[in-house]
Amino acid sequence: MTAPFLVGVALLVAGPALGTAVLATFDWDLIGAPRFVGLGNARDLLEDQVFRRALANSLSFVAVAVPARLVVASGLAMLLHRPARGAGVARGAALVPSVMPDAAYAVLWLWLLNPLFGPVNLVLGAAGLPTPAWLTQPGPSRWAVVIMSLFVIGDGFLLALAARRAVPAGLHELAAGQGATPWAAFRRVTLPIMAPALLLMVCRDTVASFQATFVPALLVTDGGPPPYATTYLPLYIYRQAFEYLRYGKAAAATLVVLAITAAAVWLQFRAVDGLRRGGLLARVLD
Repeated sequence: MTAPFLVGVALLVAGPALGTAVLATFDWDLIGAPRFVGLGNARDLLEDQVFRRALANSLSFVAVAVPARLVVASGLAMLLHRPARGAGVARGAALVPSVMPDAAYAVLWLWLLNPLFGPVNLVLGAAGLPTPAWLTQPGPSRWAVVIMSLFVIGDGFLLALAARRAVPAGLHELAAGQGATPWAAFRRVTLPIMAPALLLMVCRDTVASFQATFVPALLVTDGGPPPYATTYLPLYIYRQAFEYLRYGKAAAATLVVLAITAAAVWLQFRAVDGLRRGGLLARVLD
């Protein structure tokens, strides 16, 4: 029964990964004959200032966006897990951005964040708040990409909602009967039960966040404003392959993304396992 899954993994994951690893050792534009360069593409990446900037941008985005998306998705799950009037509509609204086509979603934010006539700055200006130049300055443009990611949390929201509903109501009644405050019940009952699902959400979001910046950076900020303020690794790889025809170098950069993603997920599991084995997880929750 596992044969279809194994065949799919071999054809769609293992095969392309092996092909990418082989291509990373060649200098090839898909027009002329490939030329074997060994680790030459890796050395080019180390010397490429744009690659280093894209790597730093991607790491900073993941460091900010992943915790923020976890908080937003979990917070919505806490607010909307109970049956109530309008809760179904609110849950549906939380899912809409995640099912929109990426290009349509990016074009919508291109209008919302327009520095001159975009609704976001019009509302901020009417409230007497600063109106950032979202698409023309490096700092605001990077925050714009983070803000865009905070609304595409449908899958994380569903996971957190299912985890919250799996918490037995009797445990909260027991905690309330013993005089526990709502915050204490959340720390001692809800959060420990939801922790495995939240860990899965963080790991999945870490993997996805390294790729989620491609469409916003390409269509909304075009990798800028200069110099490369929103050039993330997916956009860097795309341009190396399809604009500059440096497929070997793009493949080498793809392997870097794979290695960083795998290392980040491994470190997360190790950290949580260390907290659990050392009894520190209970102390943190306390």
